[in-house]
Formats: sequence, structure tokens, C-alpha cells
Amino acid sequence: MSRAIKLVLKQVNVTYTKENTSVHAVKDVDLTVYQGEIFGIVGLSGAGKSTLIRTLNGLQKPSSGQILIDQEDIVPQKGKALRQTRQKIGMIFQQFNLITNRTVAQNLLFALKASHYPKEKREARVRELLQLVDLEEKYAAYPNELSGGQKQRIGIARALINDPEILLCDEATSALDVETTEEILKLLKEINQRLNLTIVFITHELEVAHRLFDRMAVMENGEIVELAETYHLFATPKHELTKRLVGRYFDLDFPEELDQQLSTGTLIELRYQGTFALEPLISEISKQFPVTISIVHGKIEYIKGQAIGILLVHLQAETKYKASVLEVLADRVAQCTIIKEVA
Repeated sequence: MSRAIKLVLKQVNVTYTKENTSVHAVKDVDLTVYQGEIFGIVGLSGAGKSTLIRTLNGLQKPSSGQILIDQEDIVPQKGKALRQTRQKIGMIFQQFNLITNRTVAQNLLFALKASHYPKEKREARVRELLQLVDLEEKYAAYPNELSGGQKQRIGIARALINDPEILLCDEATSALDVETTEEILKLLKEINQRLNLTIVFITHELEVAHRLFDRMAVMENGEIVELAETYHLFATPKHELTKRLVGRYFDLDFPEELDQQLSTGTLIELRYQGTFALEPLISEISKQFPVTISIVHGKIEYIKGQAIGILLVHLQAETKYKASVLEVLADRVAQCTIIKEVA
């Protein structure tokens, strides 16, 4: 069954002038986001992620291209039409942006008033939103009395004020510690599932990407250089930037200390996918051939319930056995690569 399309970008470009220099921040971006999915955009600082996400609610007008929400192009919209579109789109930020001298309830009431929410329903809506983000007890608290995670929960509640159809997240976890980030990601998943809310989330953190995104795009210099389901992008990255990002995430740069300790042999990188990650391949080879093979570095992660493993193994084998071992490895794993020969 085909999925409903919520958001489409067609050949979107953003060019602006900064310090008398023309900056092409977003270049010919084409994207499709489906109803109810969590779509991520990943890239290094300056890649154009924030500029791109701001085009989705009209905060940044594209220099050219189309942005279709439910098949309607929002780029030409102005005035009332644009305001109505923005009612459908919530946004949460890295720095929370709460009004410090107003209570949690007053922050939410201010947002409701600004969006012309019916006056007689505002109090009930505040209570409903605080219950949704599990902060009913902070109704009368001020922002300086909240933790970072609690502030971001209020930011999420505020973004949901008008019951939006799309939620934009601009580095929404970058200011949070690891444990708090996990709580926010769990909350966003719950909201996504409960409300069938379409989420577009930008980040430079692959830890966030692998835990949250259904599909993701990688940006570099304003361009989308790779796009895939999250599992496949981590398992088989194609573009050089994606390979570097995934490599850093798995932290498989070979430690110099280990390099100095290795005796002669071959250093091999094995990439596992799915059930391969669960098979005792190394011990099987040791039994099948008169060789020594040992794991020197590795990591296994689960993305959407599927395993990805990357192992660095050290093989010591006579020449007549080495080719056979490499053939077995290549047949049993997703990718087998000789990293170096240790003299």
C-alpha cells in the first residue's frame, strides 16, 4: 500500500548576500516526506540544514523552487494564506526560547493568544498539553526552575499548541545531555505515534539519527548528497561524507596503540547486517582453517530492530589459506575490506 505524501520539495534553492558576498545556502534540493514519518536531515555545521528547514514554514523564502504541503505550493503565499499554513506547522528549537518572566502556563497561554485560539478553551488546552508532555506539576513554575529537558518539553508543548500536522525540530536535543536527549526522543516518538504527526528533524548528531529517524538525508554545502532509510544509510553508506559520519559514529579509527601491538598479518574490516551480526563467524573460521583470527575492535548497533555490526579483525594465516579465509568472510558478511597488511 502506497504511503500518503505530506511534504514535497522541488528544486529548492536559497541564495542570499552576506558581507557583500553571495551565499548559495541551499542548492536544488528535492525531497519527499510521507505522512506520519520522522524524517531527518543530517550534516555538519554550515551544510544548510537550518536554512532549509526554515523554508518549510515560510520563515525563509526560497530563491526558486516549490514547497508543496498536501499538494499546495506555499512559496507564493503571503498574508492570511501564509498565516493559515503556519498554523499547521509547529517548531521546536535548540535554545527553548521560553519567556523567562512568565510561568509555564503563561508561556503556553501567550502562544495560544498569539494564535487566536478560542479564549474559553485556552485553559483546558494548557492542561491538556502539559499532560501530554508529562509536566502537569510545573503549571506555575518559571523557566529558571526547570531543567533543560523540562524546558524542551515545554517547547514541544508550545509547538503543539495549534494541533499541527507537521513538527519541525531544529537541533532540538543539541543543548541536552545524553540521558535527557533519550527522554526527549522517546517523547517525540510517542507524540508521532499518538498524533500521526509528521516530523522533520535536523541534527549533526548521528546518535539522534539512528534512534529516531525513519528515513534521513545527508547535506553538504547546501546539497542533499545521500538519502535512504536510516538502517540502509548506516549499513551501506554511499557518499564519502556519509561514510565519514558513520565511521565516526561507530568510532572505528584503528587505535595507534593496537597497531603497535599487532604482529604480522592482515587487518580486515567486516560489516555485518541483520542476522549476520549474531553468527559466531570468527570461531567457525578458526575451526575450519589452521589460522589465527581475533577481534581487535568493533561495535554492534540495532536500528529499527535490525542489527549493524562493524568489526576489525586481525588474521594470521599462511598464504595458501589466506585467500580461502577471505572468500568465506566475503560470502558471509555484507562487506569485507582489507584495511592494511601488518609487516
